[in-house]
Amino acid sequence: MKLSIVDLSTIKPGETASDALAQSLETARNADALGYHRIWFAEHHMAPAQASHHPELLIAAAGTQTRRIRLGSGAVLMNHYSPFKVAEMFKQLEAMFPGRVDLGMGRATAGPVIDMAMRRHRDAQPVDDHAAQVSETVAWLHQAFPAGHPFAGKPLIPTVASVPESWLLGSSPGGARLAAQIGIGYSFAGFINPQAAALALRGYREAFVATPFASGAPRAMLGVNVCVGEDGEHGRRLALSVKGYYQRLTRIGATAFVPTIAEAEAELGAAERDEPTQIIGGRWPRFVAGSAEEVRQTLEQMIAQSGADELIVQDMMADPQDRRGSHARLAKAFGLSGETPS
Repeated sequence: MKLSIVDLSTIKPGETASDALAQSLETARNADALGYHRIWFAEHHMAPAQASHHPELLIAAAGTQTRRIRLGSGAVLMNHYSPFKVAEMFKQLEAMFPGRVDLGMGRATAGPVIDMAMRRHRDAQPVDDHAAQVSETVAWLHQAFPAGHPFAGKPLIPTVASVPESWLLGSSPGGARLAAQIGIGYSFAGFINPQAAALALRGYREAFVATPFASGAPRAMLGVNVCVGEDGEHGRRLALSVKGYYQRLTRIGATAFVPTIAEAEAELGAAERDEPTQIIGGRWPRFVAGSAEEVRQTLEQMIAQSGADELIVQDMMADPQDRRGSHARLAKAFGLSGETPS
């Protein structure tokens, strides 16, 4: 089982975005040493709790400080960008770090102000062209435009033969179908829509069409919120910081910061504090937490039910030391072959 990390560059209370970005690079170095397969960086805009606004910049920085771990985006929000620009950017990253770059593509709204600010033609009505955006980006990377197309015969950086791995990220069956039709990898955000994860990933495998754009076999990845403690009680206590952030998002919106554990304890009600962190009655939790053994057993159930061949863990604990401690305990639980970071 491959284990990977998606990093949001969470800002610890009392610290700055500069501090958080430095911590993201430290996380990448630690993940590389521990034996994680890849680390992806998120794209968030005007989100005070996260400092990762442009994953391409963190990919470039992390590439110079790591040895073998794959580096990617989780995800580039394709509804805001030109497919040419995205493809060329990631082709250049592939030129810098051959065989290590992933282009994870997704879409999201960041609210009306940001969505408008990122649009070039502001008088035109927005359209849902996500499938076309993804398909065109893949075509640029693989020189796959049909004869007669105005973009045919115009390769990106022709002296670089390798291309980044293409992935589609989503939280609905529609994204799974699109990834399967194009023949690229699919990563399902189980931390957004846990109850739909198994069905979507199984559907992706069943509908997968082999194309020249990847290995020819489905690659199914499951994203999960994970907090691994020194024991069960410690792991569930670590998860309070993440639960508290979700509660703040519901209560005050995108301006929320991630709370410390102490702040979350004061703000959460009993039902929120006690929200399950394991599979109960067949229902998947939004947060998987506990001891290394408890977490491993829950994740193995999720793997078996979804058919995922890779797990990518998200954690938004306020303290970066808590996050990296959780990464180390999870790596040990799954027997990753790496070294223990100092």
